[in-house]
Amino acid sequence: MANLQIKGIADDLYKKIKELAASENRAVSQQILFLIKEYISRRGAIQSLKPPAQVLLELSGSWEDDRSTEKIISEIKRSRKNSKKLKKGF
Repeated sequence: MANLQIKGIADDLYKKIKELAASENRAVSQQILFLIKEYISRRGAIQSLKPPAQVLLELSGSWEDDRSTEKIISEIKRSRKNSKKLKKGF
């Protein structure tokens, strides 16, 4: 098993890691290993997700319909209901 020595950790960061380790009943070295493993596993899961732009492009594919444009427009117009509320204006 390999060993790793980390130098130059800011005091405030080390303090936070030490507090976190104590709250989870781990040694500082165990906590750092846990955090590294957690980060790597989450990073892999996040990278396997499609970016939002790709998902949107896949959802916005072309519309296929056998009806003619005129037929679609006439059906849309027939389905609309006229409201008499605005005949007099605002």
